[in-house]
Amino acid sequence: MGKKDLKVIAQNKKATHDYFIEATYEAGLVLTGTEIKSIRSGKANLKDSFARISNGEAFIHNMHISQFEQGNRSNHDPTRARKLLLHKEEINKLIGLTKEKGYSLVPLKLVLRNGFAKLDIALAKGKKLYDKRHTLAEKDANRQIARALREKQKY
Repeated sequence: MGKKDLKVIAQNKKATHDYFIEATYEAGLVLTGTEIKSIRSGKANLKDSFARISNGEAFIHNMHISQFEQGNRSNHDPTRARKLLLHKEEINKLIGLTKEKGYSLVPLKLVLRNGFAKLDIALAKGKKLYDKRHTLAEKDANRQIARALREKQKY
């Protein structure tokens, strides 16, 4: 698989700011025809979405996929719960891990790989406010170091 068959549709940039990412999983999505057409045209949003496991199946909630413009009256509901396609062993592992205090399933990005929509979800632990401040300070320091190195290389 090369770079050309992977297209990033939507990213959840807030996830790395609000959570410590422990592990990531790639899941397929069960979609209707108008949903995949909207995703291919780039009309998806992961903001405020979350994943949950119920009855041995994984679902993504609040993921917004805009209605297809050329769709008819059987167009889809934009924020319906969609089933995630994971292996049974992965689901069982995630059930045990998400029962621990502070862990949750967070979507990271939605991609098109070889024509199929895939969702990268992460097992994540919530950050405290001081952790978020520390991360921002670290990022700012790294940015200043990189800027100083670029200035030094000019001369």
